[in-house]
Amino acid sequence: MNIVKLSKDKDRQFVDLPQAYQLEGEEAYIKKVGNVIVLIPKDNPWQTLFNSLELFSDDFMEQREQPP
Repeated sequence: MNIVKLSKDKDRQFVDLPQAYQLEGEEAYIKKVGNVIVLIPKDNPWQTLFNSLELFSDDFMEQREQPP
């Protein structure tokens, strides 16, 4: 895990993202979950989900119990 610098200017806070963490495009969605900040590229917000689908094994949820 890397550490980044936080900067403040009046009522704004800035995060200096290393190149490996920079997002494509000009805008991003932002959400706060507890004390965690999530940034999602606005240009293609679902791409991360689609990319993760191949990480599930073939037997993922094979034994799940579907409610009636």
